[in-house]
Amino acid sequence: MNATIYLSVDGILETFNSLTRHQQSGITHPVMQSSALIPGLTHPKVSNISKTGMGIIKTVKGHLRQHGVERRSSSGNRQVSSDRLPYRSVDLMELGLAKPKNCHRIVVLGAPKVGKTNILQRFLGKQFEEQYEPTIEDFHRKLFYIGGEAYQIDILDAPSERDFPAKRRLSILTGDTFLLVFSLDDRESFNKVCDFLNEIKDAKAKLLKCKHLPRVPQVVICGNKADLKAQRVVRQSEVAEALGEDVTFFETSAKDGTGMEAAFRGLASVGRLPDETIPSRHEMISLFTYQSMCIGRRGRRGSRGLCAPCAAVDPLACRPSFTSDLRLVLKSSTKHNKHERCQIQ
Repeated sequence: MNATIYLSVDGILETFNSLTRHQQSGITHPVMQSSALIPGLTHPKVSNISKTGMGIIKTVKGHLRQHGVERRSSSGNRQVSSDRLPYRSVDLMELGLAKPKNCHRIVVLGAPKVGKTNILQRFLGKQFEEQYEPTIEDFHRKLFYIGGEAYQIDILDAPSERDFPAKRRLSILTGDTFLLVFSLDDRESFNKVCDFLNEIKDAKAKLLKCKHLPRVPQVVICGNKADLKAQRVVRQSEVAEALGEDVTFFETSAKDGTGMEAAFRGLASVGRLPDETIPSRHEMISLFTYQSMCIGRRGRRGSRGLCAPCAAVDPLACRPSFTSDLRLVLKSSTKHNKHERCQIQ
């Protein structure tokens, strides 16, 4: 007969703790002692948990504590962490807390294994990760409070679209600024960035219904892995020759931080965003604290300069639906060409 167990978050954490302790005398946790609740669960099985299982337990435990999940005490009383998560993603424009001009999307493009994820980790205030894991799709949302105004920056990294030109073109059309990344030790990745730049120019020209763009799109290009000097195969002179002098280019190393400050300043500049969006220019706070502060200062026009620049990452952010993205593109197309249709080919 199947048995269903309902545990509070504290109960789960305590259970995980009991599993991770090396106890010779047996299981001491009251939940785990009951063989009626968990048939067949005996001490030998628990003590022989695989390394993978232990890793899962520790990861879940860490995430629960990190995100300050609502807990209930053994008496059943509700205990709310001061760093609670919202029930869903926060969209400042939808909530009327940010002006449309303060909402921005950055689209990240590049070949695999060039360091895109670690560059984004730096931007989000996180640490470099040595182990490589292929990215299917990442969507991040970073919320800022600068000079009494709220800003929202969405970041889309969707390498899975490499084999789907139509989907990639839609992503490009929704982008305000583009971060193109190649590795200085991989010439093929540089050639791929050149192709992406031409694709961006072509897509934006079609959106504006012109044969050639009057100026280069809002693009920042990073030649990453500058720390691998001995393996370098792409020279700066080649970059300038292939991409043109008017393209914003930086040599970076997501590993040791070389050039990252300049690259983020370049993103702010080409995207016409405040300098305080650069990671070194603001303090990271929890999302719950950000929401409380933002709502508390809503409509207070005289608060400019009274609050230090700060930012929060929305852990529940997910990419808007295909329909939402398409509606955004059609709206942009109508703005520029009132009587023509926008085509995504």
